[in-house]
Amino acid sequence: MTTRDIRNQTMLPIIGTLVRAYVVIAVLTVVALAILSAVAPDQAPRDAWVHAVVVVVFAALLPLRLRSAQRGSVAALRAVGIIAAVLFLANVIEAMIPDFAPGWMRIEMIVIALVMLGIIGSVVRERV
Repeated sequence: MTTRDIRNQTMLPIIGTLVRAYVVIAVLTVVALAILSAVAPDQAPRDAWVHAVVVVVFAALLPLRLRSAQRGSVAALRAVGIIAAVLFLANVIEAMIPDFAPGWMRIEMIVIALVMLGIIGSVVRERV
């Protein structure tokens, strides 16, 4: 191993579980929006769809970076932590904006923020 490799991968299984949870949340959010668009359009506004698209893009990106981290890439692990930090901040800020999204989506944003906080903490512990 080189100095660019992760030497102790004890937190990666936890990070993997949290990333999978995030992917499930992202998919369920899009499914919920699709259903709500048909039955209760006021619960699926355009801002909610924009949020969901961003969530899905990162749900595709995080597992890719995680796979590289699992192969030992410190840069990929750092990327996972940075992505999680950005998602944490974005979701907390969006959840605080009045009338940005319906109540159910504010809960989704808070759950995502908590999952990202878990990823950030795990990435930090992995690097210590």
